[in-house]
Amino acid sequence: MKQIAIIGGGINGLCSAWAIAKAGYSVTLYERNQIMQATSAASTKLLHGGLRYLEQAQFRLVREALTERAWWLSHVPEITQPVELILPVYENTQRSRWLLKMGLWLYDRLAGCDNIAPHRWYRASDLRRLAPTLKSQGLRGGFVFYDGQMDDYRLGLWVAEQAKTLGVKILEQQAVKRIYLNGTLEIATDKKQYDAIINVAGPWTVSLLTDSQLPSAYQLDLVRGSHILFDNPLERGYFLPVPGEPRICFALPYQGQTLVGTTEVRQTLEQPITCSEAEAKYLVNVYNAYFTDSKSVDDIDETFSGVRPLIHCATDAYKTTREYALETQGRIVTVYGGKWTTARALGQKVANAVPIIQ
Repeated sequence: MKQIAIIGGGINGLCSAWAIAKAGYSVTLYERNQIMQATSAASTKLLHGGLRYLEQAQFRLVREALTERAWWLSHVPEITQPVELILPVYENTQRSRWLLKMGLWLYDRLAGCDNIAPHRWYRASDLRRLAPTLKSQGLRGGFVFYDGQMDDYRLGLWVAEQAKTLGVKILEQQAVKRIYLNGTLEIATDKKQYDAIINVAGPWTVSLLTDSQLPSAYQLDLVRGSHILFDNPLERGYFLPVPGEPRICFALPYQGQTLVGTTEVRQTLEQPITCSEAEAKYLVNVYNAYFTDSKSVDDIDETFSGVRPLIHCATDAYKTTREYALETQGRIVTVYGGKWTTARALGQKVANAVPIIQ
């Protein structure tokens, strides 16, 4: 039986281990700290197709993500559920009602038979009854559509359990120092030989290649996404265009609180992965632009941040793709990029690449 090593205990590493074990291989996963403790546990807690990616014509990504959203919702209902999202439209909203309508129509079509429910338009008077905390001045109405919500940490542990039942060995507190084209893997105290090594270390993917004196086909933009939490949950979720910017933020009810996020700030691995004061103020300002119960940074109960490893874009972080890519060199498969919702599909592609390795 072929011996496969996975480097990285985030959701992409866990899904890769699961898929490879299902294909009949012996799998050992190495995690430098603990599984599901970094980027994968610091998401916006959504299983979504990525409505905003339609503006960038990333139709393949959105279609795949919508298919995967349906899979998670149907197979793990104890940790996932549909979430209703309101997209309010004001007189000064940058995108026209008809452009938003077209995007939501396409979102529904790409979901196909996996769609949770079709989007709907509400006039301002009806939307005020549905969402009484929304500011009413300049409100023209709004759309309601649906995506999925999850507890990312618990769902990641669920995947880990599926992998373990298939024999995957998970080694925590085991940092990999170097990897070699012949399948050798070096940790602090030993070297191990494998038939294939899967480098899916998230933000540390390229740095591991660099430490191993190996080239990388792609460079990564490390983009910090921060979130804030307030007491008292909103009655529904919201998809909020950021005033004066092309970006969007979410405001969501989550485990008895209101979650607001996310930001997009480029950083290095050496910088602390924490929500800055500027990010906290930014998210509070986005919230206050839409809701009558104004907040201040003093109302924030908790913050959390994660670094997303996105395939490099020369312009701004907002336009950076959430697509993923695989590179094979020698007995090493390296995974670049990826997003939470599509982790299972990514894992299957990694598993499909293993038999090709000589």
